Amino acid sequence: MSGNWTRLTVIGKTRDLDTITSVMSMLDNGLMIEDYSDFSLNGMYGELVEETILNADRDTVRVSLFVPEEKNLGEYRAYIVERLAALGIENTIECEGMNEDDWSESWKQYYKPIPLGRVTIVPAWEEYDAKDGEVIIKMDPGMAFGTGTHETTRLVMRIMQDVVVGGERVLDVGTGSGILSICASKLGAASCNAYDIDPVAVKVARENAERDGCTNITVGVSDLLRGVDLSGGKYDLCVANIVADIIIRMMPDIKRYLKDGCPLILSGIINERADEVRACVASLGFTVVREEKENDWVALMVK
Repeated sequence: MSGNWTRLTVIGKTRDLDTITSVMSMLDNGLMIEDYSDFSLNGMYGELVEETILNADRDTVRVSLFVPEEKNLGEYRAYIVERLAALGIENTIECEGMNEDDWSESWKQYYKPIPLGRVTIVPAWEEYDAKDGEVIIKMDPGMAFGTGTHETTRLVMRIMQDVVVGGERVLDVGTGSGILSICASKLGAASCNAYDIDPVAVKVARENAERDGCTNITVGVSDLLRGVDLSGGKYDLCVANIVADIIIRMMPDIKRYLKDGCPLILSGIINERADEVRACVASLGFTVVREEKENDWVALMVK
């Protein structure tokens, strides 16, 4: 491997290896897996085994990916943290060659204004002159996923620009940095209720909404739909940029929160899992009315 890179390692339980690798492979297929649970000393090479392997914890796995310097390290980490938290996977994260306190700052040099149709995402620390009719979202995502640089976020925002016409009550499941709620608010939504399982993401999303002047966004902690507020009635639009497994788990309950005939935008779906999500939504009486694709990612709008 040439150039500078950072090794990002997730340390988890052996029983969770498949889930950890599934989440991390959404960012990079070149994973390094250290799993000694099935290692045996029997055979002709037993005496040649390194002591570190011999003494390795058989109940713990380490899965690493390598992030080149031109990539957004903070966003990689936040994506993994958010997805594993949503799945209830116990883990810790190490980052070789970089102090954790620096992670939330390291990606700023690579983060520039991102035009997405009539919406442009601008770093909070940059000056930017908006063009006529241009919707500006100022973002400082910190440790939460969602700066607009990842395909899954961009796919949802492209659809939202055609769907949000003004006055909607929006539900944002797995909000991360809050970017999708902020986008909906800036496009004219009447109110947005945004939720995330990670208290750090909730704090960041709330700060981002305040920074952008979006006073109609309410942010709270929730495990999927369990803590969602229904006091104001059902929602006109729901967005869920999470992962296929969590989308499938959420779908049987979503009708309780969404008005009949109103759109549900689903993202975070890797190509290989898209058919499973399509089958799930169809089995529950939803119809796919729009698909957007970018690289290995798919977003679906269903009703």
